[in-house]
Amino acid sequence: MSAPGTGRAEDRAEPADVLVVGAGPTGLLLAGDLAAAGVRVTLLERRAHADANLTRAFAVHARSLEVLDARGLGDELVTLGRTAPVVGVFGRLELHLHRLRTRYPFVLITPQYNTERLLEWRALAAGVRIVRGAEVVALRQRAGAVEADTAGAGTFRAAYLVGCDGVRSAVRRLTGIGFPGRSVLRSVMLADVRLKELPAEAVTTNANRYGFASLVPFGDGWYRAIGWIAGDDRPDDAPVEPEELAGLLRRVLGSDHGLHEPRWISRFHTDERQAVRYREGRVLLAGDAAHVHSPAGGMGMNTGLQDAANLGWKLAAVVQGRAGEPLLDSYERERYPVGRQTLRISGAITRGVLSAPRSRSVRRLRDLALPAVSRLSSLTALGESRLSGIGVCYQAPRGSHRLTGHRVPDLRLAGGRRLYEVLRDGRFVLVTRGRPVPETPWLNVAAPAGQLRTTLLVRPDGHIAWAADEPDPAGLRAELERWPVRDR
Repeated sequence: MSAPGTGRAEDRAEPADVLVVGAGPTGLLLAGDLAAAGVRVTLLERRAHADANLTRAFAVHARSLEVLDARGLGDELVTLGRTAPVVGVFGRLELHLHRLRTRYPFVLITPQYNTERLLEWRALAAGVRIVRGAEVVALRQRAGAVEADTAGAGTFRAAYLVGCDGVRSAVRRLTGIGFPGRSVLRSVMLADVRLKELPAEAVTTNANRYGFASLVPFGDGWYRAIGWIAGDDRPDDAPVEPEELAGLLRRVLGSDHGLHEPRWISRFHTDERQAVRYREGRVLLAGDAAHVHSPAGGMGMNTGLQDAANLGWKLAAVVQGRAGEPLLDSYERERYPVGRQTLRISGAITRGVLSAPRSRSVRRLRDLALPAVSRLSSLTALGESRLSGIGVCYQAPRGSHRLTGHRVPDLRLAGGRRLYEVLRDGRFVLVTRGRPVPETPWLNVAAPAGQLRTTLLVRPDGHIAWAADEPDPAGLRAELERWPVRDR
């Protein structure tokens, strides 16, 4: 660890309950959730200024839009992008997201900075203190607290610290948490360009024996062009010529769409890695600091947002004394398998797309088989639910109701409200059949008679904490002992 820095008086004068490191989507959502729950939050960001043109992610999947809807942001974000109800995988395999049971049956294509702007606005409105130009250089855990030294902004202290600072996470490195894995693809070309001929689809993508190429819109006339030449393994610092990228687009997409005026062009490589643990004492990891993988499938930012949604209410309950430390242990227990599954799915897409068969007969067989697979609803439904995040389910205690741990859809409630509107209060919600159950500590709502056959206790992150077909008072009282009651 680096030597301790000298904290400035103004830094120490504003104590925090939680330090969040990294002002990307994961950190902003987490900080906003904590502040909305009444937790004092300081958000440390290494960059002195936000880069309006910097964006890594474009895809916002259905489950992430539901998470944002539960914070009043989902519909607004949709207005800032283009929706794609059908997405292509492996060239000809199609996933029909319009079949998903959700308010958002599509993938939204919008640059990451649009998501960040909405989340930053919410975080600031909730009282989050954002300190930019604060690069974390040392960490110390002491009894009941974590101290973080920064280069240029002093020393900060809080009860807990969460590293949301990306694949090169200083928090993960300083805490000594391993990040095993390997590089899976080198020399991917990236460029932000203008096009003379605009593609018809929200996302234009294909793979063949020449490699892989994709065009994704920013929404303001600029496009992100992505391409990989089969077998190319040049290092990240190798120069990229616009004509090289344009030639690949012609060979893979059939046209370069008049690519011109690149404002930025580079190479990068992708890794598959996952932290060996998500918690070390009072320090936790979320988002790319905990897991990183190929961008295939657009699942990275989405997995991070859902990490934050899972962790926020738990950390708030522990900080405020409404729950004990074991609740924090459930964060890793629930989210680690999701991160591992994300690596597997994105890895399978990467290997399937970028390992296009060279043999003409094998390619013909693949091209015949994939459309047939698209017509097998059971197989594509599984892919749709996993890619979108709708199908994420947490392991339930033995003997639990079959619905426990599942994500709950946006139920229509009595009085015309939606469940995800009710979840905006950040509380547990008890959804009953026909009429509310009296004298419970949770926000208590009813679904119209005949719509719901099971009484549900819904967690703040939209997953089912407890369910019963024939609830009894004793069962409800037992749940009162298991879960933190919102009383603030």
